[in-house]
This record gives sequence, structure tokens and C-alpha cells, in this order.
Amino acid sequence: MTEYTLFPFADYWWFYVLFTLGVLGLLALDLGVFHREAHEVSVKEAALWSAVWVGLAMLFCWGLWQYAHWRLPQDPRLIAAGMSAAQAAQLADQTALEFLTGFVVEKSLSVDNIFVFVVVFSYFAIPAKYQHRVLFYGILGALVFRIIFISIGAALMQWHWVIWLFGGFLVLTGIKILFAPEKPIEPDKNPVIRLLRRLVPVTPQLEGDRFFLRKNGVLHATPLFVALVFIELSDIVFAVDSVPAIFALTKEPLIVFTSNVFAILGLRALFFVLAGIMHRFWALKYGLGLILVFVGLKMVWLNDAFGGKFPVTWSLGIISAILAIAVALSLSVPRKSARLPSVVSI
Repeated sequence: MTEYTLFPFADYWWFYVLFTLGVLGLLALDLGVFHREAHEVSVKEAALWSAVWVGLAMLFCWGLWQYAHWRLPQDPRLIAAGMSAAQAAQLADQTALEFLTGFVVEKSLSVDNIFVFVVVFSYFAIPAKYQHRVLFYGILGALVFRIIFISIGAALMQWHWVIWLFGGFLVLTGIKILFAPEKPIEPDKNPVIRLLRRLVPVTPQLEGDRFFLRKNGVLHATPLFVALVFIELSDIVFAVDSVPAIFALTKEPLIVFTSNVFAILGLRALFFVLAGIMHRFWALKYGLGLILVFVGLKMVWLNDAFGGKFPVTWSLGIISAILAIAVALSLSVPRKSARLPSVVSI
């Protein structure tokens, strides 16, 4: 309905600042109050936190919808373009739906992260009571990397050929997930991890919840820090898929940013809820592959085929249906030999 950004950074920089400060405040409250003492996170506690993060995302979605309904009919650019109040209201509805669809996509794609978390914690023998600490700093780093990727993506998406490039990449990635053989995740063979071990001595065992310590005046990293580095590397790889995927659904950087942040904030809690049963959801791999193929096709074909914008309600319905079918298929047709799929090779 419009080719320009509804929430330009120049006008909404204050929102980005307040939103980021609010997120940092929530993270500080999480680590400094609720998880001040290292402990094993129970499924009940994780489910409660997962509900809190999802609830906050839905509350934000409602607030965005309310604000868009108030602000867009008054937008001088929309008025100058001849848009009626009814059309502005429709655009406000679309804005909220784009956030919701983006949140669902990012949340579903984050399942890949959980697969990696399970493998990494098992590989480095990280006790359950220290896993939250690793994930906390892992998520903090992920937020920084996502901001960088989103900023780059928002700048690049101004050129149409980049849209085609991102869309083609998503389609190929989805096809690879669907048909390529699985590769085991082997952190010690990762070149960055190997370089880290050369630059910094690593202790043979954990040293409580510490990432570093000094021995005989020499700084040593612990296996806890090595696990954290690998988790950060995995998120960079996932961001290469997830950021273009959300740009396939909306061109609004504010929506891309906020939906990514809310999806990432709830990732730790989701991990502790699903970690013990992830092996049962064997069909999710194929569901995620189909979602990437769909959003890629949306970028390179479907948007143009539907006059520049594939209906966001259809996108939400298709993505939700794919996820529901994948989960239902996994639970109704269990695989005896099911194991954690390794869909990421870093």
C-alpha cells in the first residue's frame, strides 16, 4: 500500500533507545534477581518464563496495533498520498499482523538454535545449573549480532536485486535442509574454536560458573567460555537465514527489530522446556525447510504476483499450518531411532 517506511528511524530513534533500555533492564532483572544463584531450571519454571516472554510479545503487538491505528491516519505522508482513514486503519491492522507473523517465523526458526544448545551442552558436559548463565550471555551476544544484521539488511533491501538474492538464498537453504544429509556438530573441529584454543589456554575441566580464571599469572578460559563462543557462532549462522526471512514478511525495520528481539528473549526458557524432548520432533526440520522455501518464494515471486504484497494473513496461516503439521506428524508418527538433527554446519 506504500513504498516508504512507516516508522523511519529518524522519527523513531527515541523508541529504539527506550526499547533497548527496557530489554536490557529485563535481562538485568532476570540474571540479577531471578537467577542470581546458579541452579537447575525446572520445566515448570521454564514454562512460566516462556509464557511471560510470549505474553510480553503479544502485549507489545497489541500496543503497536493501538498506536498504528492512532498515528497512521494522521501521518502527513499518507494524507498527501490520498489515503483515506479506512485505508490507514487497514494498514495499521497489517502492521500488527506483520509483527505477529515475524514473531512466529523467528520463534520457529529458533528451534534450530535449541538443537545446537542441546548438542553443545552435552559435548562440553555443561551441568544443568550453569546452562542458564551460558545462554544468558549467548542471548545477549545474539541481540548485538541481530542488530548489526538487521541494520545491514535494512540498508541493502533498498535495492531490488538484493531482494532476489536473499530470496534465492532462502529457497536454496530450505531445499538443503529438506534434502541434504545431516552432518554431526563437532565443536572441536570448528576453525574459530581451534583458533581460540591456540590463543588462550583452556582449563581441562569447569571452574564453577566462571568463564575465565588466572593460573600462575596466566589467563585461562574454561570449557564454559568455549561453549559460549560456539553458541555465539551458531547464532551468527542462524541470523543469516532468519534476518532475510523476516524481511520477506515486512520492510519495516522497527518490526524486524522488535520481533527478532522478542523471539530471542524467550529462547532460553523455550530451551529448558523442550531440551528433554527435542528428539521427538523429527519433522520440525522439514517444517523449517518448507518455511524458508515459502518466505524465499515470497520475496522472489509471490509479492510481485500479488501486486507487490502477498497477503500477510495468508503468510501467517501458511506458516502456522506448516508448523502445526510438523508437530502433529512428529508426535503421531514417532521414530524409534530419532536423534537430534544437526542441520547446522559452522
